[in-house]
Amino acid sequence: MTPLGRRLAAEIAERGPIGVDRYMAECVAAYYAGRDPFGRGGDFTTAPEISQMFGEIIGLWMADLWDRAGRPARVNLVELGPGRGTLMADLLRAARALPAFAEAIRVHFVETSPALRAAQAERVPAAAWHDDLAEVPQGAPLLVVANEFFDALPIRQEVRVDGVWQQRRIGVSTDAFVFTPEGDEIRETAPARTEYAGALAFRIAADGGAALLIDYGYEGPAEGDSLQALAAHAAADPLAAPGEHDLTAHVDFAALAEAARAAGAQVSPLALQGPFLLALGIEARVERLSRGLDPEARHAIAGAIRRLTLPQAMGSLFKVLAFTHTDWPEPAGFGA
Repeated sequence: MTPLGRRLAAEIAERGPIGVDRYMAECVAAYYAGRDPFGRGGDFTTAPEISQMFGEIIGLWMADLWDRAGRPARVNLVELGPGRGTLMADLLRAARALPAFAEAIRVHFVETSPALRAAQAERVPAAAWHDDLAEVPQGAPLLVVANEFFDALPIRQEVRVDGVWQQRRIGVSTDAFVFTPEGDEIRETAPARTEYAGALAFRIAADGGAALLIDYGYEGPAEGDSLQALAAHAAADPLAAPGEHDLTAHVDFAALAEAARAAGAQVSPLALQGPFLLALGIEARVERLSRGLDPEARHAIAGAIRRLTLPQAMGSLFKVLAFTHTDWPEPAGFGA
């Protein structure tokens, strides 16, 4: 067993099986604490690592919204779970197209992993780091981006056994982790996610600004078991090698939207990532980037936009949702 596995097994032996939410939270914390899992040499690749265009488009989205909101003199630009800092570095480069916006923003990262903080500091040395959103200074509007952040927050699962719903837990059998009880149907909730979405929306309702959430999931709850693990870009057993695999689950965007409205924020319609990026002009950015490049480089850029926007790639699986202050303008990219 892994070090985390031995610790959890000892706890289970003493106190009994633990909830899926507790197991997932422990695994995710251990997994990110000491590694950089991104890119070809890691376990998975996120949109910012596929192409600089992704972060640039988000930067222009934020600059446009800030401009139409009256150009507030100071803005806290926040990224939740910023990975290597790649998205923010690309975002800031695009932000320089509007110098007044670049001057107004102060960058804040919400990140607990020492290894990832070091990687982020190489790309965005002027950032300030926080363990939690609550530590980000108050009193100025926020512009927040959360790309593949909510999928890593823990979920709870219930299983139906003989017509009765029971909390699905994780125990140990012959030195291996197992689900208990087993049943004929599984349903998921994610109190940690809705709580975080509510706290984020509350800050926006209080200080102004907007948040852009990009993740994979559904307009409502997942049907059945969506807990999954990745290792070396391939599916793995979520109960094997605790703390060594990336654990995620599909996001229920309707639940996040409901929590945000309850906290006083305005919520956009849910958009698919592909149409969202296309509406914001990513094709024009492809054309600009491709000028003067050799055929191989142009082919790579074309491949990147296909991966980001096509329905059979990331274009439909990944969704986009925005929270805004009620006095701020409607964000771009969510229209018909």
